[in-house]
Amino acid sequence: MKRFHVHVSVSNLNDSVRFYSKLFGDEPSVLKSDYAKWMLDDPRVNFAISTHHQPTGVNHLGFQVDSDDELRGMQGRLKAADERMVQEDEQPCCYARSDKYWVTDPSGIAWETFHTLANIPVYGEDTPVFDHGTSTTPAASVKAVCCVPTQRQTQSESSQCCAPNESAT
Repeated sequence: MKRFHVHVSVSNLNDSVRFYSKLFGDEPSVLKSDYAKWMLDDPRVNFAISTHHQPTGVNHLGFQVDSDDELRGMQGRLKAADERMVQEDEQPCCYARSDKYWVTDPSGIAWETFHTLANIPVYGEDTPVFDHGTSTTPAASVKAVCCVPTQRQTQSESSQCCAPNESAT
């Protein structure tokens, strides 16, 4: 089953957590110093906020799916919507490692469709795909940051260092 996903870049995490907790009538299911996430059931949405060097406002929209089969099932629709679809496997971001597809709409809004594989102990790195709405051209691929935020690593190195962390949900 799909869950709508909204990620908003905010300038002040504490003020935003306070606001959205009151708006949703619930505390975040994940709360870090730079990130918060609410997994709401009514409406069924994964709503996330972060303070990671993106312009304040809607960072990206998307769909979270429950399985690899469901993610692969979305591939044709996403490719039909935007032939420049970008695929990422085991991408570390938002305290999770996920398989993802990225597309952009005609207005430049980035859409992420993803299946979460595991929780990880660090934020990771925002994907620069379509520069989160500032470009209609896919950004150049970058190496992911994982486990040691100051050191850039290859995808295989990052997947080796990011073991699942059951305490993060």
